[in-house]
Amino acid sequence: MKRWTEVAHQIRDDILDRGVSDAGVFRQHYETDALDASTLLVPLVRFLPPDDERVVNTVKAIDKDLTENGLVLRYRVDQTDDGLKGDEASFLICSFWLVSALSEIGEPREAREMCEKLLSMAGPLGLYAEELDAKTGRHWGNFPQAFTHLALISAAFNLDRALGSR
Repeated sequence: MKRWTEVAHQIRDDILDRGVSDAGVFRQHYETDALDASTLLVPLVRFLPPDDERVVNTVKAIDKDLTENGLVLRYRVDQTDDGLKGDEASFLICSFWLVSALSEIGEPREAREMCEKLLSMAGPLGLYAEELDAKTGRHWGNFPQAFTHLALISAAFNLDRALGSR
């Protein structure tokens, strides 16, 4: 167990040393300053506390620079070579992660507004697909998408806690 703990600390130190840009924002990977919505998980999995400046900077950067029409993209396709061509719709799981992350960093009003917007975009049965075209409101990909719904439940729980409703 001691060996695993040591390796975990080495990995954490390497990520904090090389995985954060000069602007104090978590990078998609070491060789870029591109944003990636997966870094919204940093406070949610307790890699760092939500009041850490790097966490706050990352959440705010994603909210500002990785959203289109109020929904979060996984990453900017023009900054990431993922082998795919063309544009993508927003991944709903990422938008619900942003609701949770905003709740965690002390922005419950903004989190609530985003959550309400997302709730209004559910399909006729109240279900969500994997992706959503924010321009047309059309659901794309796997439907219904279990991971999206799990992120919705988590976002609602985190928002409720942040608003002090419990």
